[in-house]
Amino acid sequence: MPWFWRGTLQGGGVLNDMMCHSALVVRHLLTRPGEPLSTVKPVKVTGHIASLKWTRPAYVRRLKATMGKEVDYARQPAEDFASLTVEFQTSDGHTVLGEATTSWSFVGPGLRLSAELLGPEYSMSWNTLDSGLKLFFSRAVKGKAGEDLVEKQNAETGLMPVVANEAAAYGYEAENRHFVRVFQGKEDPLLTWDDGIEVVRLLMTAYHSAEAGKTLRFPPPGLDRFVPRVARGSWRP
Repeated sequence: MPWFWRGTLQGGGVLNDMMCHSALVVRHLLTRPGEPLSTVKPVKVTGHIASLKWTRPAYVRRLKATMGKEVDYARQPAEDFASLTVEFQTSDGHTVLGEATTSWSFVGPGLRLSAELLGPEYSMSWNTLDSGLKLFFSRAVKGKAGEDLVEKQNAETGLMPVVANEAAAYGYEAENRHFVRVFQGKEDPLLTWDDGIEVVRLLMTAYHSAEAGKTLRFPPPGLDRFVPRVARGSWRP
């Protein structure tokens, strides 16, 4: 997908691509079960973007070789790392903080999705690579490269986790089941078009914050007219 690597066509880089999921996960984790997302209101946003891998000369050449000469990260890069901090106000008057990072640069045994939730008297952690099932292949094992054990597998030898049911672990089965039931009229959608717009507004504020180099109140003035430099092709790391 050459267009995907071009900020002017995709609209950005990894912040636009993956932080849309992370920002919503953060807000969901900070919302009390059974209550709407509107009970946790974003009031301040801090964003940071960088290119940590794909603007290095060797990787610039690799992208050109695999995606075509139009994907030139020496001339027109997109960010491959992004971080986001959101300060929320809850409906009962408390301040809560959400932090998320996303990357196109992670190299590991597979797709890593992780989260931590820390509260006054509780904590929770989750990592898709913390699998109870692991497999080891020595250097002597030869075979065709692929993603046989886990999505985005980066090695064919060594110690690797095995996610027995990736579709369930990543939430795809529950997501599909929910939307089928919504279309059948058996339950209300957990997310709406308005939720999607709010996520985009958070992402655009994060880009705005990264460009300004400071925390911004949410929503900042002129947000609806803001276009990130990455999307304009004028961003430089």
